Amino acid sequence: MGNAELQSIHVHPVKALRGFSPRQAVVEPWGLAGDRRWALIDDGGKVVTQREQPRLALAAAEPVSGGGIRLSAPGRAPLTVPVPRPAGTVTMEIFGTKVEAVPAEAAAAAWCTDHLGASVRLVHMDAPATRRPVDPDYALPGETVSFADGFPLLVTTLGSLDALNALVAQGDHAHEGPLPMNRFRPNLVVAGTEAWAEDDWSRISVGEVVFRVAKVCGRCVVTTTDQGTAERGREPLRTLARHRRFGSRLVFGQNLVPESPGTVRVGDPVRILG
Repeated sequence: MGNAELQSIHVHPVKALRGFSPRQAVVEPWGLAGDRRWALIDDGGKVVTQREQPRLALAAAEPVSGGGIRLSAPGRAPLTVPVPRPAGTVTMEIFGTKVEAVPAEAAAAAWCTDHLGASVRLVHMDAPATRRPVDPDYALPGETVSFADGFPLLVTTLGSLDALNALVAQGDHAHEGPLPMNRFRPNLVVAGTEAWAEDDWSRISVGEVVFRVAKVCGRCVVTTTDQGTAERGREPLRTLARHRRFGSRLVFGQNLVPESPGTVRVGDPVRILG
């Protein structure tokens, strides 16, 4: 493990949209700065992700100064969306939890609705320190999370991806491989570890930042969605079901909670603390 290092960083400003890969990122208590602070909700207030709308993979969001974002998609004029004024919140539901969020301007709802062909609104998490607690079964008091699935960060390793792709190549849907890491939408990708080494981690440091490893990441249909075309296949869920089933979950990657603030940088050493 002495040569393990941070190979890449991935920030997704809008949940379920394509993000960007900076060379460094500030780690906040609820996740990487700017990661998943925006999300889409349907007319009933439920979060909308690639689970329901794989076409979200074709839209991208990049940060602009002041905390806003720039939305883009093939064949569409881009739209810059400012952080909405805190004029009031709407109640949304994200995986069974009610969360207050601030609606973005009507132009953003129209842009996203046109892209999907389904009525959605774009919302912003204005106060991540208070809005959404981490699952209490795995959290310490006061820990919160952005609009990420459940935990502030997700880490994956190149060693495990290589091992998974070797298994995919032996299976019934080998033509779907090799799969790129973007299928798993991680925040941090680590190079220089053995396959599945992360199964045994409980605390790690990435450069100056220490993380608690909260729990393994159970995977869903989003991983079968080609992030470049929005088309779905059978992998990697078929192979994970055969080789990486932990109880009822099909596992790839680990969820992290920061123990300290700081900045992570591509090339930072990754150390296993426990």
